[in-house]
Amino acid sequence: MARVPTDRFVARGLPRWRLGEHPWLADAPPVPPRARVIVDNDFAGDPDDLFQLVHHVLSPAVEIPLVVSSHLRRDAPGPATTATDGLRVVEDLCARLGLDAADRLVAGAEEPLVDVRTPRASAAVDAIVAEALRDDPRPLFYAAGGGLTDLASAYLRHPEIARRLVVVWIGGFEHDPLPWLDASAPVTAEYNLSTDVAAAQVVFDAPDLEVWQVPRSTYRTCVMSDAEMRVRVRGTGPLGRHLYDEVRAEMVKHAHLRPQAEAYVLGDSPLVLLTALADFWEAGPSSCEHVLVPKPALRDDGRYAPRPDAPPMRVYGRVDVRLMHEDLHAKLVLFERWRAGAA
Repeated sequence: MARVPTDRFVARGLPRWRLGEHPWLADAPPVPPRARVIVDNDFAGDPDDLFQLVHHVLSPAVEIPLVVSSHLRRDAPGPATTATDGLRVVEDLCARLGLDAADRLVAGAEEPLVDVRTPRASAAVDAIVAEALRDDPRPLFYAAGGGLTDLASAYLRHPEIARRLVVVWIGGFEHDPLPWLDASAPVTAEYNLSTDVAAAQVVFDAPDLEVWQVPRSTYRTCVMSDAEMRVRVRGTGPLGRHLYDEVRAEMVKHAHLRPQAEAYVLGDSPLVLLTALADFWEAGPSSCEHVLVPKPALRDDGRYAPRPDAPPMRVYGRVDVRLMHEDLHAKLVLFERWRAGAA
């Protein structure tokens, strides 16, 4: 779990900016964002979500109208306030960025759905519905790196939002059996799905809701070595050093359970790749590979039940890890150069 701040970070001397502004790109011609992205992640959990959020807010191709902090799985240690704790983590990160974004941050429900018919009430649900129904011609992506409680609740309350957004989700088991996959693995073997299985069932059962899935076998490939992280993240400046320190703290905390490792999976970063890093010629991420499959039903154990007549969904089998990691590095460098010159 992330280190939840106990003291407020004081950004002395840091230049301030707001979402939608990119002063470190002052020499670039002004081009409006191509899409909107609601970011939803369990920010009180593993620190890969901090990498994803920093990467997203530094990406000028997308507007971030809302950041939702969602809950962790209920077997997480500590109090059952992980959505609220995650919001504190995001507020601390924004302070370190010099980013004024308090009006875009909201906590989701603290508990999963009780069944597939009953939504959870939260400020996040209200904000999701409002943004989805807002009159804006640009595409709206719902980029989810954790459970799907708040999106499912928003859909259950207002099914009409399904036609107004595309869900990009990091989660779920592989669709094709792989040699190393234990077919008897429990649902807890895939964390994001197991956070709220009923919510994932709601999303997969929604006939008008377009889903792009990055399953476990794909997000596991988004690995950065410790040496790479030291040079290409920590070495860029204070912001990168904070991101690196959060990963190291997570690894040290679990050192008594796992042997020393020289790499860490940044499994939430494809959310940026698939929404912000479309190339000049294509409407989508041309360097990634996906297949279209009929949207399956999800069983209670997390496995798929085929539905040959269901609407299609995208399943990404390969993501461009080089582009994803190198773009993050370059944006951190540009951001820190601007901040050093503006301070």
